[in-house]
Amino acid sequence: MDSLEWYLLPNADEIDSPALVVYKDRVVRNIRACVVKVSSPSLLRPHVKTNKMAEVCSLMLAEGITKFKCATIAEGEMLGSVGAPDVLLAYQPVGPKIGRLLELQHQFPATVYSCIVDSFSAAQQISEAAYAVSLRLPVFIDLNVGMNRTGIVPSQAVSLVKGISLLPGLRIIGVHAYDGHIADDDVLIRTKRSEDVFREVPELVHEMNELLNTTMIIVAGGSPTFSYYAKRGDVQCSPGTFVFWDASYSRMMPEEPFEAAALVLTRVISTVDHERICLDLGHKSLSADYPQPRVYFLNAPEALPLSHSEEHLVVKVADSSKYAVGELFYGVPQHICPTVALYERAIVVDGNNAVGEWSVTARDKKLKW
Repeated sequence: MDSLEWYLLPNADEIDSPALVVYKDRVVRNIRACVVKVSSPSLLRPHVKTNKMAEVCSLMLAEGITKFKCATIAEGEMLGSVGAPDVLLAYQPVGPKIGRLLELQHQFPATVYSCIVDSFSAAQQISEAAYAVSLRLPVFIDLNVGMNRTGIVPSQAVSLVKGISLLPGLRIIGVHAYDGHIADDDVLIRTKRSEDVFREVPELVHEMNELLNTTMIIVAGGSPTFSYYAKRGDVQCSPGTFVFWDASYSRMMPEEPFEAAALVLTRVISTVDHERICLDLGHKSLSADYPQPRVYFLNAPEALPLSHSEEHLVVKVADSSKYAVGELFYGVPQHICPTVALYERAIVVDGNNAVGEWSVTARDKKLKW
């Protein structure tokens, strides 16, 4: 993990806890390290589900990143508001989401919106809605390469492409292949599994190119497999966690150049006994989707989380008398993405001081549309 100096805030006493703290300098370094890993920023399509902040997306735009991926309409609206040129909704819209996506294109004409599809019935509904408002929406065929969550298996994709190609409101521009099930600690195993799941994709894309007389875009991977796709040179890579990083990925991928850039600030609120203390870092302030430990404390690495409830986190320490009530703990979450979504705003650190706040804009399910 990181050294014990960089995160300390001289004005931390002014910050109420629990709080999400974002270190701007580190965010910028992470973005630049991401850009360096590809031959061109045009091969990056970072997922904004991790940060959900307009200011972070603006920092990526400033480093030459122009393509983005999002999971919600709110995230898509946030990207439109900062002038992102190209936004892929990596979610097949159904029901009211179809109209909301099309409204985004109307409200932000400088942004080109697209979405993924994996079934003809869903594509038909999207096409009808798009055609009714004189749009021909770009779409990516969502491939199931082993995640078994959404997508069509590559061997069945061509028949779907043939059907969708006849729909007047859609325009097929590429394929989307997310391999989030690949999360091996061993980089060699991770790379081999990436190669295996991707093997069918180039052949499918070649067939689609011939069928549609165009050149398909390939969007693939996430943070664990980013390095593999970055070396290919023919794939738009979609890491997301790199902007903030977290304890889980630091452990899994020590070879990556990214560093923790978002912490949770918490305080001791009670002493339970000689080896247990309680912090104000409950489920509502720290993602509970991982087993314990769900957080690693930079200034108290021996503190071991024991029990977690809505407003409390009980941790075990060697000697509780060393930790006074009110004492600050700086924690790196195991999973930063859902932790960010628990906060309305983040405290922003520039240099060594907290200087302001950034709204976690897209934590809401709906902004306007």
